[in-house]
Amino acid sequence: MTAFNAVRFRVKPGQEQAFLDAHRKIAPDWPGLQHANIIKTGERSFCIIAQWADMQALADARSVMIASLDTFRDMLEDLGGGLGVTDPVYGPVVLALK
Repeated sequence: MTAFNAVRFRVKPGQEQAFLDAHRKIAPDWPGLQHANIIKTGERSFCIIAQWADMQALADARSVMIASLDTFRDMLEDLGGGLGVTDPVYGPVVLALK
């Protein structure tokens, strides 16, 4: 069953373009990754939303996702509340509306 993950980020002042450029360099051919989009959710606030073939494909990609994060981690602000620099959520699709 298809799965999604979403990760929220807050970028340090002046780092927005570098943050987007860093994502352009990430390999788009990860096994099981079907679609990925970055949305701007506020001033210096972004969220990446990715669609995966299934939960196993998403789980198998965790190490490359963390390695990718490590290439731009210094561009991110701590989100507070013990979250660190990311606020990730994920899960399988339980209802497809369209």
